[in-house]
Amino acid sequence: MTTTRRRFLAAAAPLIVPASALGQTPPSGRMTIGFIGTGNNGYGYLMPFLRDPRVRVVAVCDVNREGPGYWDGTVRGWAPAKRLVDGYYGDEGCATYTDYRELLQRRDIDAVYLGTPDHWHALNTIHAARAGKHIYGQKPLSLTVRDGRRMVAAVEKAKVVWQTGSQQRSDIYMRRAVELVRNGAIGKVHTVRVGLPGGTPDFGHTANQTTVVPVPDGFDFDFWLGPAPAVQYCPARVGVNFRWVKDYSGGQLTDWGAHHIDIAQLGLGMERTGPVALRNARGEWAKHPVYNTATEYSFECEYANGVKMIVGTKERGGVRFEGADGWVWTNRGRLETSAPDIATASLPSDGYRMAYSRDHEKNFIDAVLNGVPVVAPIEEAHRTITVSHLGNIALEVGRDLKWDPARESITGDDTAAGMLDRQYRRPWNPEG
Repeated sequence: MTTTRRRFLAAAAPLIVPASALGQTPPSGRMTIGFIGTGNNGYGYLMPFLRDPRVRVVAVCDVNREGPGYWDGTVRGWAPAKRLVDGYYGDEGCATYTDYRELLQRRDIDAVYLGTPDHWHALNTIHAARAGKHIYGQKPLSLTVRDGRRMVAAVEKAKVVWQTGSQQRSDIYMRRAVELVRNGAIGKVHTVRVGLPGGTPDFGHTANQTTVVPVPDGFDFDFWLGPAPAVQYCPARVGVNFRWVKDYSGGQLTDWGAHHIDIAQLGLGMERTGPVALRNARGEWAKHPVYNTATEYSFECEYANGVKMIVGTKERGGVRFEGADGWVWTNRGRLETSAPDIATASLPSDGYRMAYSRDHEKNFIDAVLNGVPVVAPIEEAHRTITVSHLGNIALEVGRDLKWDPARESITGDDTAAGMLDRQYRRPWNPEG
């Protein structure tokens, strides 16, 4: 452990009574937060919280002390994260942990940021919610459909604030696209096209390091695996490239589906339900000693109202809504329409409006401190990633699927239905 038991107990003494304990804003008016997972997004998202004067980052946690293999081959872990935090504040007050459960025991922490690999999201969330911590949880929400539902149940039972890291909901162009479509600017929608990237990009510069080697000093690889199957260590498997391994993630389909399918469902008004069928799934798989997620893929979703959503790597990147009176296409920072008057259309005063956010992290902080609505609630994140999971299942079994969004069940295909969940490695279990 990076903190001794004595140091941990001393650090756990309450400095500020947490909002989660009182059900209100901390008396100090400042939110304390701990970061769980400081490799990829966890390290990268420290600065937005450090810069907000209403927030104090008090702890960081990662199973890796310090090492390469993260975004663009960078070196990250709990040690670089601590240096960043302490350097920003000009002190040495940031505590460090390798076991996130010890961080969660600290009563002075109001909220946590979860930046761990996908296969850890469910357990991290369940434990954090039970500890009464507000949660900013990175996308994609879950590794399986069943894990997603467990996460929703834990957050709702604990009544903590949850913000999904689907930051496109705070993009003004995507917000405008959704509101135009929801308010009838293109007439009745019949089709939405979702373009996602393919391949297994070597973000960590480790894809060729597939030989089994000793685990680096300072890296608890067994804890990193957690509920996933036991395997031997190689650098290609961990770091940012974990997302190309089915045991830990769902490839580009979940990584980017969590963004673009999210906007598509929101524009269709389906953000709290889902399709009733998936058809015509086609895919190719990574040809690599370690990576095994889909590299090229396409499938069609049919909704109960007859709207079709086409998802695939051959579609134009982003989201295109097609209606009886025109179309709207959007991607990050961009909006295009079939006619200029659609883009400038006035929205009805009593029409649909998204929860407002221009800054995703600030929206979370405002929700914790001031009770404003979050723009990316957990139920909607679960419904979004369910579509990606179903897409991966359809690709793998090579058959059309019938989906019941109310019961969250696949009907008429026991093999596919069995893929809605995965077995946890002992001693971890899906009930947390």
